[in-house]
Amino acid sequence: MKLKDKFGIKGRVKLVLKDKNGKVKQIVEKGNTITALLDAHVADQMSDSGDAAIGYMGVGTGSGQTSASTGLAASSANVALDSTTQGTAAADNDVVFVATFPAGTATAALTEVGIFQADNNTTLMTYDDFGVINKGATDSIIATWTISFGAS
Repeated sequence: MKLKDKFGIKGRVKLVLKDKNGKVKQIVEKGNTITALLDAHVADQMSDSGDAAIGYMGVGTGSGQTSASTGLAASSANVALDSTTQGTAAADNDVVFVATFPAGTATAALTEVGIFQADNNTTLMTYDDFGVINKGATDSIIATWTISFGAS
């Protein structure tokens, strides 16, 4: 196998909608789009050119973004990441991002999610759209996004 055959960036996102008592109401899990901004960000981080680390996740009510997109189609809210961790052992080429959209945040019929470098809608790193998640005012969403670099 050639080295170039092993390298690539791919991601999966898992969204868990919970009611005010913590009961799971809905789970969405699927692959996602890696943007051109993430490709450039990886190169920057490897060269230590000074870009800030990825720090936010956002949800919205739009759809249809591509690898060339820099933001969600219709942003509802961004939150700071709860954690960013590197996988271990065979999964050491994974980075896992976790964010919580608490009660009262992003109350809407949500259809898209993205990871951002900054607290804005212009530094989109990864993207996914999905069927509607109806997030009520007392509901929360826990989003777990795993990005894999190369084969695992």
